[in-house]
Amino acid sequence: MAEQRDLLAFEVDGHKITARTAAPLAPSGKPLIVALHGGTYTADYFDVAGGPDGSFLDIATRHGHRVVALDRPGYGGSTPLAPEDNTFTRHTELLGAALAQALERFDADSVFLVGHSIGGMIALMIAANDPEVPLIGVSATGMGAVIPPGGAAEALGSLPPDATVDLPYEERDRVMFGPAHTFVPDAVHQAHDTYAPVPVRELTQAPVWPKEHLPTLAPLVRVPVHNALAEFDALWDSSPENVAAFAALFTAAPFVDASVARGTGHCIDHHTLGAALHLRQLAFAEECATWAAARQPAGNGN
Repeated sequence: MAEQRDLLAFEVDGHKITARTAAPLAPSGKPLIVALHGGTYTADYFDVAGGPDGSFLDIATRHGHRVVALDRPGYGGSTPLAPEDNTFTRHTELLGAALAQALERFDADSVFLVGHSIGGMIALMIAANDPEVPLIGVSATGMGAVIPPGGAAEALGSLPPDATVDLPYEERDRVMFGPAHTFVPDAVHQAHDTYAPVPVRELTQAPVWPKEHLPTLAPLVRVPVHNALAEFDALWDSSPENVAAFAALFTAAPFVDASVARGTGHCIDHHTLGAALHLRQLAFAEECATWAAARQPAGNGN
């Protein structure tokens, strides 16, 4: 496992973007992983251990990747945005620039982008913008093509739009976790330490994102896409037909891997089977690295 976590800060357009990073014990040359958390969490979301194999940071660094988990604007030490400026488009701009700075800071040759829930939406928006960085692929989890009408997502999105709310633990836990047999109590306790107040502007944008953004941005993504939705997701419809419909939208992606993460709730990473997701993400990153290397002109590879 990684021996320590370090704190970072990036400056983008006068905004501070903070981050947590962890590195393998020895350099491996594997792609940098940049991770984006969802709503109501800080970047420490990726350091909650759902089981004995550890957190995403533990498992990714154990397999040779440095991980930089960014605090989205308004979370952790990152500069908050005014309500009228707090759009997913603005997050895409700021976090995409921070990603580029992370690549430069760690002298990485390539980057694999991971996002959960709202972070997954923004990860796909970054990829669709065709960023001028060596992006080899993206994994977007905890989000998909269909949010059921009248569900928990719409209920959260009905709060006053200019407010910032700190939802009670019990209310969050009901949404974020699956049935009792899918997680251990210690993971819930760790998750509580990563919870944060959430700008309601985020919660009002999320329910409409699949209709307003996904159909137009998906065909613009030209890197491989991985997607996983929880079997017991309280916010999204994870039926097989909707998972397949999500994958079908990415017509320009070289390959797409979309599936249901069985035995998990919305925050897949924090469940007992969260480690299974992490291994799938890392295997997909390896496939992306091979795909990217094959595209290098002869004589320009490593």
